Amino acid sequence: MWDPSHAFQSHLTEQQAHATQAMASDITHHDGPVFSRIQDSPTDEEQPVQSPGPTRAQNEYERIDGRTGSSFLQTLIHLLKGNLGTGLLGLPLAVKNAGLVVGPLSLLVLGVVAIHCMRLLVKCSHHLSAKVGKPFLNYGEAVEYGMENVSFLRGHSKWGRYMVNVFLIITQLGFCCVYFVFLSDNIRQVVEAANGTSWDCHTNETAIMVPSLNSKIYMLIFLPFIILLVFTRNLRVLAPFSTVANLVMAVSLVLIYYYSFTNISLPVNLPEVGRAKDYPLFFGTAIFAFEGIGVVLPLENKMQKPEKFSTVLYLGMGIITLLYISLGTVGYMCFGEHIRGSITLNLPNCWGYQIVKLLYCFGIYITYALQFYVPAEILVPLAVSRMSERLKLPVDLLVRIALVLSTCALAILIPELDLVISLVGSISSSALALIIPPILQIITFHNEGLPCWVVLKNGLISLLGLVGFVAGTYISIVEIIARSNASPDGVHFQVM
Repeated sequence: MWDPSHAFQSHLTEQQAHATQAMASDITHHDGPVFSRIQDSPTDEEQPVQSPGPTRAQNEYERIDGRTGSSFLQTLIHLLKGNLGTGLLGLPLAVKNAGLVVGPLSLLVLGVVAIHCMRLLVKCSHHLSAKVGKPFLNYGEAVEYGMENVSFLRGHSKWGRYMVNVFLIITQLGFCCVYFVFLSDNIRQVVEAANGTSWDCHTNETAIMVPSLNSKIYMLIFLPFIILLVFTRNLRVLAPFSTVANLVMAVSLVLIYYYSFTNISLPVNLPEVGRAKDYPLFFGTAIFAFEGIGVVLPLENKMQKPEKFSTVLYLGMGIITLLYISLGTVGYMCFGEHIRGSITLNLPNCWGYQIVKLLYCFGIYITYALQFYVPAEILVPLAVSRMSERLKLPVDLLVRIALVLSTCALAILIPELDLVISLVGSISSSALALIIPPILQIITFHNEGLPCWVVLKNGLISLLGLVGFVAGTYISIVEIIARSNASPDGVHFQVM
């Protein structure tokens, strides 16, 4: 009888060294965790080791790479790159949904809470890794060992790891869906304005739009190129392209900031408080942008001096929060009620900013492979585990094709960039970034005199995440159905 859990564990063991080495070197992601989070978890026969082994003080900062790991600056750069992407570009619309005053304040609060949850995850990982005698635990392992601390959860602890992996898969494939929509919307806009585009970016006379193919057709055009991209199983091959993508995306962001800052019309007369029914959409988009918690443990593990990671975390996430608030606010002030799902779609249709869109699209195209890596490394080994050597490669490629087709199909069904971002953020990002870390701290330290106020604080954070999860998912789905039924060429849904 084939045991899926055993296959899952054994194949993750085979991929552990490759995943850790390839993903945590110089390749990062832009919207979510793409570093190695699929390392070997404890087998059923492996029991937590309380002692012997290194003491907690010795083990807490002993990491895999030792002195050959990342420097302070390198880790900071990886953290910044790991949190900047399409989520950032959707924040101006998020601020519109919350209001010009409520939006930035909410981003600040959500940023503080997200950073706190990242710190909780690192703290729990340190404690549990010392307790079981391991130098490093990934997110799933931390949840699994944390559940083993509670007697009535001990027999089901492996499901904690499975749950985290499921949310990681949903998150990563959700990012891939967002990329399909982002690419089709931006490339379509460039093509439609191409005939009337000039180098004059100071007037709006160049915005002559010529209707072209439906955005869904553009997704189908991109499909074979993305399939070829994910056939690259060794991410080191993509390292040079990833570096170029990071540079062009950074330049594009600078130009987006410049245009937004220099084109604010004064006085600003925008709502300070948005509509209550739109606030869950704000939450989904904001938590989508802040969902970088999966990169935290691998980055901390790869540092030369991991005891300084807290400084990196607070500095890096402080910068990221400032960028989120500033672009969200300035972008909304610049474009007002006309702001779209990605601020790139509001840029002038002159060649200077059309090139910005194309450069960002190139970066997103390369990033698709990096986001795709995690679900592929989890699901492909399960699919090929019972195949003969002759069939392993064909099955590997077929699974990759099937996963890409699924992301493309979902993007075609929901071709609304802002709603896809909000839906993915509400479903999976809220769980990984807000709900799980506070609960993990409670179950990790519950028998070590955890103060009541900490339990209450953690309960409130998890409750916030849960409310956002439910409300954001519901409102996103309702809006998807409403827009689809209102679109003449959309897929029509009916709520029974």
